[in-house]
Amino acid sequence: MANASPVSVGKVNASGTEDALFLKVFAGEVLTSFDRASVTQGAEMVRTISSGKSATFPVMGRIGADYHVAGAEITGSDVNHNEKVITINDLLLSSVFLSSIEEAKNHWDLRNAYSTEIGRALAFQKDKHILQTIGQAAQASANVSDSGYGAGTVITNTSIASATAATAANGMIDSLFDAAKAMDANYVPKEGRKAFIRLEEYYKLANATNAVNVDFSGGANGGVAEGKVMKVAGIELIPTAHFVASDLSSSTAVDAGKTATGAYPQRVNLANYVCLVSHPSAAGTVKLMDLAVESEYDIRRQGTLMVAKYAMGHGVLRPEAAVGIKEA
Repeated sequence: MANASPVSVGKVNASGTEDALFLKVFAGEVLTSFDRASVTQGAEMVRTISSGKSATFPVMGRIGADYHVAGAEITGSDVNHNEKVITINDLLLSSVFLSSIEEAKNHWDLRNAYSTEIGRALAFQKDKHILQTIGQAAQASANVSDSGYGAGTVITNTSIASATAATAANGMIDSLFDAAKAMDANYVPKEGRKAFIRLEEYYKLANATNAVNVDFSGGANGGVAEGKVMKVAGIELIPTAHFVASDLSSSTAVDAGKTATGAYPQRVNLANYVCLVSHPSAAGTVKLMDLAVESEYDIRRQGTLMVAKYAMGHGVLRPEAAVGIKEA
């Protein structure tokens, strides 16, 4: 049976003597890692299942209207239908093993800090998977072969990569309006639209006169003092450090979330992307096991194993509700 790998609580940067950081008296506050808060909460449709490996989301086409000819029998209209199946990924885990002797020597609450951090690690991973799914939706074709149903939209604006912040900000504003126009053309509801934007582009927007000036935004859209801009074209702007603007089309299970069948459902090429705009109907999440934290004392190894876990799957539902913005 393999040995456990205890956390090096007493070592300085995981090296040196075992008890270098242990004190007789607590001498300060605990510094944990920065909270990588989830930014995609509410950005997709969520369905919870009690058992099974997948869930089906039905997709229905639109019904047309025709003028009635006097005396003609009314027989009804045919409607195109389709379905989207989202498969549960493998169980995703984050864990630490805490030696009982090191916990006894320590002077601050280890378990609370570690349980919080392993939970954050999974929330961070879920964010990445949701953003990758939105990127897939922006590149996907229409779900229903029906007039009026569109595919995803990808907008390329070379001005976004401009050397000057002002020109780049204007390019991003133009692209966000183009994204709103594409969604309007596909009858995507205005309520709930979000733009997950790379930090560099977001802070250029926050410093752009026409994004935060009272004459343009009504005075309630943030400003330079706060480093914040709330909306452009009616779309809520959400800056995120989780944005991975690279080719993930051949990524590993850690990046893409392998399913039980061995597939990598979140594979997508997001190279040069700077923003993903979506409505909650663009992507879906199926939960088999929601985020949970467990701990158990192991008498054979004289320590406590702490595990955070979830079993979820993500997939594209309505491509017309997603827009990707690229700088080149």
